[in-house]
Amino acid sequence: MSAPMKNALDWASRAPNVWADKPAPVISVSGGIGGARGQLHLRQIGVHVDLHFTNKPEFFLNAFKPPTKFDSQGNLIDEQAKERLKELLLALQTFTLRLKGSKCEN
Repeated sequence: MSAPMKNALDWASRAPNVWADKPAPVISVSGGIGGARGQLHLRQIGVHVDLHFTNKPEFFLNAFKPPTKFDSQGNLIDEQAKERLKELLLALQTFTLRLKGSKCEN
């Protein structure tokens, strides 16, 4: 996990913990297995700051494996990756509504 990401998690988890009881997806873009390792590390830390991660779909993007994933402006242009990202965001929406509903019932 990058140092800025770890720093943001540390600072925002101090009282009052803004991460507490929030849903979150896990997304990584890397050039190899570093993204998978970063995702694992983030999930481990998330337990301690009370984040609720979506389990599926997982999103790993190897930015350097052909075909080209991003244009010169940094915009995602790979259609397959866009579709996978859309699936992940829809899963996050469903998960968020389910968490909200369970809080209303309690």
